[in-house]
Amino acid sequence: MTTGYVWHERYAWHDTGTHAGLLPAGGAVQPFRNFESPESKTRFAGLVEVSGLLDHLVRVPARPASEEDLLRVHTPEYVARIRALSEAGGGDAGDGQSPFGPGSYEIARLAAGGTIAATEAVLTGRADNAYALVRPPGHHAKRDSGMGYCLFANIAVAVEWARANHGVRRVAVVDYDVHHGNGTQSAFYEDPDVLTVSIHQEHLFPQHSGTFAETGEGAGAGAALNIPLPAGCGNGAYTEAFRRVVAPAVRAFAPELIMVASGFDACAADPLGRMTVTAAGYRALTRQLMDVADEVCQGRLVMSHEGGYSPVYVPFCGLAVLETLSGYETGVGDPFDDIWAPSPQHPLTPWQDDVLKRAEHVARGLGLLAPSRPI
Repeated sequence: MTTGYVWHERYAWHDTGTHAGLLPAGGAVQPFRNFESPESKTRFAGLVEVSGLLDHLVRVPARPASEEDLLRVHTPEYVARIRALSEAGGGDAGDGQSPFGPGSYEIARLAAGGTIAATEAVLTGRADNAYALVRPPGHHAKRDSGMGYCLFANIAVAVEWARANHGVRRVAVVDYDVHHGNGTQSAFYEDPDVLTVSIHQEHLFPQHSGTFAETGEGAGAGAALNIPLPAGCGNGAYTEAFRRVVAPAVRAFAPELIMVASGFDACAADPLGRMTVTAAGYRALTRQLMDVADEVCQGRLVMSHEGGYSPVYVPFCGLAVLETLSGYETGVGDPFDDIWAPSPQHPLTPWQDDVLKRAEHVARGLGLLAPSRPI
């Protein structure tokens, strides 16, 4: 396989300040760093190079998204506000938890544009699939507001770019970040030609978003599917969810392109999630997505980086995904595997299975799964 790869040093220059995780420093809150900091991304990029995998990828240069690109998804007022705040030294994207510094408007444009560049590489045949290691993330950003560290909706912007410039009509977006992909969902909630599938920890963030009841509205009714998993799920629950619900739903939708919101905050070491997925789990999910892409859209699969806040473990999860996409094994492996692989949280439990049965029921009602056979 030929795998495109986007990374730009300026992604690491997006400044989220001296927050103590989520809270701004001040009073009794000692300055530290935001959970959304450069480390997990720079260390991921570093391991891609040190492992030798970089030599087996197609480097795709990042480019800034144009204002026209952004305005296909965001309101002019919102784009202008982010630009003005960035030029004035920084601010917050909208929810009080998405700080940014000077120059972040340009970096956020580069993140959206990096996802566009990866998409273009796949659509033009330069690469079979692609991974855009971009920052800031995008799947929480709404039309008129940023949220959850996200400034611009990177994947939504790339989807609309592909539709405007390459005649792509039907797109499936799969989001395995531990948080609900509410921004991406909202961008296409009334659009019948974009299927959004989000598998996430139930009631985590946004707390009341991503329920089974959210299935699209108007012309888009039936084109949104959510799988809210209980805390504590490991490789078994995730791989079964993909096998039983995600992959069949995408297959039934028959898109021309599959986009993936690739967040590694469902990993066992993440400070914000309460899941236990390992690098081997992410490898298995990627394999399933590739198989579906091969079946329905000539392998056209584009991943764009989202969350994941463990600087020590995100690199190994990301490397596993990129090895699977490219078909090249570096031999690095997962040095944490001996610790987390034996965890009793990996086998599918009865209560997790109950959630998957409900997800199957919802997907079946949307016409995304074949009717169950009578016993």
